[in-house]
Formats: sequence, C-alpha cells, structure tokens
Amino acid sequence: MAAAGDDVQLPHVVIFPFMARGHTVPMTHLACLLCRRGLATVTFFTTPGNAPFVRGQLDDDVAVVELPFPDHVVARGAAECVEALDSVSPLPAFAEAVSALRPRLEAWLAAARPRAGLLVADAFLYWAHASAAALGVPTVAFLGANMFATIMRDVIVRDNPAAVLLSGGGAEAATFAVPEFPHVHLTLADIPVPFNHPSPVGPIMELNAKLGKAIAGSNGLIVNTFDAMEGRYVEHWNRDHRAGPRAWPIGPLCLAHGGTGTGTGAVEPSWMKWLDEKAAAGRAVLYVALGTAMAIPDAQLREVAGGLEAAAAAGVDFLWAVRPSDADLGAGFEERVEGRGMVVREWVDQWRILQHGCVMGFLSHCGWNSAVESVAAGVPLATWPMGAEQPLNAMLVVDELRVGVRVPLAPATATGGHGGLVGSEVIARVARELMMMAGEEKGGSGEAARNVAALAAKAREAVGEGGSSWKALEEMIATLCHPVEGDTPLLESA
Repeated sequence: MAAAGDDVQLPHVVIFPFMARGHTVPMTHLACLLCRRGLATVTFFTTPGNAPFVRGQLDDDVAVVELPFPDHVVARGAAECVEALDSVSPLPAFAEAVSALRPRLEAWLAAARPRAGLLVADAFLYWAHASAAALGVPTVAFLGANMFATIMRDVIVRDNPAAVLLSGGGAEAATFAVPEFPHVHLTLADIPVPFNHPSPVGPIMELNAKLGKAIAGSNGLIVNTFDAMEGRYVEHWNRDHRAGPRAWPIGPLCLAHGGTGTGTGAVEPSWMKWLDEKAAAGRAVLYVALGTAMAIPDAQLREVAGGLEAAAAAGVDFLWAVRPSDADLGAGFEERVEGRGMVVREWVDQWRILQHGCVMGFLSHCGWNSAVESVAAGVPLATWPMGAEQPLNAMLVVDELRVGVRVPLAPATATGGHGGLVGSEVIARVARELMMMAGEEKGGSGEAARNVAALAAKAREAVGEGGSSWKALEEMIATLCHPVEGDTPLLESA
C-alpha cells in the first residue's frame, strides 16, 4: 500500500453496480474502503437517475461517472432502478434493457486516463465483463449473494432436486441431500423459483445462465462474507469448484461504512430521533423490513400490521420500513400503534438502524444485504424469505449459523411465491419470540442471540487490520489489478 505523499501511482479500479440499492450499497462501501486504505483510486459508474443516491453514499475522493441511457430508452420511460419496477417479474427485461449502456461503458474504458486496472461489475451486468475483457481490462464479478447460496445455486442447476422431490419417491424424497455437503437437506420450499419446478423455463432461467457465464468468465468473484462465517464454503469453491474463478471473501462490507453520524449540518431523520428516544427510555425495538425489490400483496401487509399491533399491545416496540410508500396498512393502524410503533415510508439507512443500541431484533425477508448487516451488527433475525435466493439465505442463517428463527410459512407458499397469507397471529408470536432473545439465557432463542453476538465480534476481526477480509482485499488487488502504465488511453493503443 502506498503511503500518503508517495510518488507511486495507485492502480485504478472501476466499479459498476447493478441498478438496485441492495446491490449498489455494498459496492459503495467497497469503493470507500479501497480509497481509505490507499489500495486504489476508484471510479464509480452510475446513471443520472441513480446519481444523487450514489453520491450520498460515497466519500468525496471517489470519482462518479454518469452513464446516460440512449435517447430511445429514455423515450420509452424505462425505469433506472429495480425499486421502480412493480415486481421482480420484469427483472430479466430490466437487466437486458440496461445493456443499452454497453457502448458508453466501452467508450469510457477505452479512453480512460489513467487506464482502468480492474473492473468490479455486478454479475447482472453480464455484458460488462465481456466488454472489459475485449479491452484487456480484468474483471471481478459481484453477485450480492453469499457463498452458501452461490454453491447451492450451482447444485440446483446441476442436479435438479425439484424433480427428485416431486418424483413420488416416498418419505425419503421429502428432502434432497446435497452430495458435497450431506448435512444440507433441501426441501422444495428451500429451492428458489423457478428452480422448484422439475422443468424450469422462462426469462429467469435465461438470465441465470447469463449470470453464470459472466461469473465463470471473470477473473474473480467478490463475496460479501468472511471466513469465520462461510470459510468451509469459500474453501470448497476455491478448491473443488473448477468451473468458477477464485472467490474473495472481503466482507462484511457494511463495516467499512465508518461511523454512524449524519455529518456536520445534516438533519437527523425522524426515525433516528425516534430510536434515540426509545433508547433513552430503556426500550428495545424490533426492526421490520421485508425488502424493496418484491411487491408484497396488500392483504399480506395488513396481516403484518395486525401482527405488529398485537405484538405492540404485548410490549414490543417496532420500527417498520414499508414498501411501497403508499401501502395500505389498514384504517387507523398507525394512529393505534403511535408511541409503540413507527412506520417509515421513505428509504432508510438500514445499517444505521441495525447499529442502534436499542434495536434487538430484525424481522427480515432475508436478502443477503440485510442478513449480513444484521450479523455484523449482532442483531438476531426472524427470516421470512419472499423470493430469489432468500430461502437459501434463511437456511444459512437459521440452520448453519443459528443466529435466527424462521417465520412459519403458510403451506401454499411451499412451492414458491407468496401463496397463502401468513396470519397476524403468527407474526405476533414470532415478533415476541425474537424480542425475548436478548434476555433469554436458555433455549433456542437465547442461543441465537449469543451466536450472533459472537459472530459480530468475528466480523469486526475479519475486516480489522490483519484480519481475513482485510488481507483478502489487499491480495485481490495485488493479484488481479493491472498497475497504472502511463496515461495512454486504450482507444489509442487498440
């Protein structure tokens, strides 16, 4: 690492996230971390519509480049981020539409001064890896998933466990034992849609194949995890998974975010003031957030509201970050829970919330960004997977790490999707159970609280100087990133 004032020019890393906040936020943390440690200069790509949010997450020494969509894409009124979509169903079409940025990316990389020594691109931007490779720029894929789910995804594609489970093989077919990890038993409910069908087809399958190809063709895979949490799976990938590049566990990236203050002159958001008041009163708070990329039916949201209202009546205070902002939670709900519960309808800084001393539990959809932030903050989870790889994340959180409990799903959801509603009484019971964890010394709940506290300490060790993630990041840059070789643009040397 070059010390401040050295004449050595740092390598140039370019970061390009997928246009979803759950994908963008950890990559902003990575950008800041590279700059703060003096490992590289960083350029961060985004689009004009996402630029204000991105700039608000980055340090001043990270350069931001806006890549505008072509006029014909803008004319169609296309969304610039996943959060603007009505559901996850249009995701493959959105990922394909984003490829309209490819010519602008290639032109920028070709003319860049200093030359880009490494492109860190989300695997959903599958075309970006091929573009960089054609210009001689090495790439690292960022998937936003943990190592366990990434390996299970490959097992599911390879072995089609849904076909086995639905073959009528009797009791022995109730679960599918993963050959490489016999202790892992998949049920149909654990298998993400559409892989839970014996003959999966459709746009999601096509997108999945493109993601797999992008990862396989890259020079490395960044995983937002750390050795103490997933060392056995990282080791398996790097030792036995010959189809993929080396995995680099460099997380939890949220711990690179730094302090929890709002900065000089910044206005403290209302939800932070509310949490401060709860802490001053000695009250514990349950944080509730069920994701931003998947729409939850209004009827289910009202069941959540009913469950939280019942939990509040039993002494559970809660902060609920709701999406969409105009969600109908039932007439009079917010007035009835006033003082015990707060509903927030704008974007919140989830990492700040989880770090707050009064937040003792997290009812979550178990997206990996949420799960790893909760672990890093030492907050036990109640997992309620809504789709994508979230059922696999829940397996890791509950069965492997033992840092959370499950929300029992209605039988109709066992084949994926929302299916039947999870009733308010179930939600109330889980909320109470989760909030009993901190003070419970015996039993499953107490074990989860102790486990997550111990794992949070190991997370801090991993990212601290000399820790496993600290060293992995340094080694990744030294191994993969081309050094700066003057300021001649690739466009002129091609």
